[in-house]
Amino acid sequence: MRRRRFTEINVVPFIDIVLVLLVIVLATATFVIKNELPVDLPQSGSQAKIPPKSISITIDKTGHYFFEKRPVTLEELKTHLGKLDPVKDLVTLNADQKSQFQKFVTVIDILKRKGFKKISIVTAQ
Repeated sequence: MRRRRFTEINVVPFIDIVLVLLVIVLATATFVIKNELPVDLPQSGSQAKIPPKSISITIDKTGHYFFEKRPVTLEELKTHLGKLDPVKDLVTLNADQKSQFQKFVTVIDILKRKGFKKISIVTAQ
């Protein structure tokens, strides 16, 4: 039996694999973008960067509460905040400018009663 010398590589299967991986990456990239909550933030003149390790509370324009992008009731929000460390944890509050101001005041009141020292209100510049 005579063996043939290996001088060529068939690249067609490699191209197929790369195209499949490209399709997977493009398909999942569109889902990552849609994960944000649509909140129209109020305007502000001051600006500071939010640390990446902050706890996010959001109030949308209809007045619904979200804790870390998950919808919650006011009682569930109180329970989640009770599990946090009020001295070390930074809480960022995102409130839609069309939401009721009373909802915003209620969340601030809960944070103050629980003793949170680091509260950040997110605005658009």
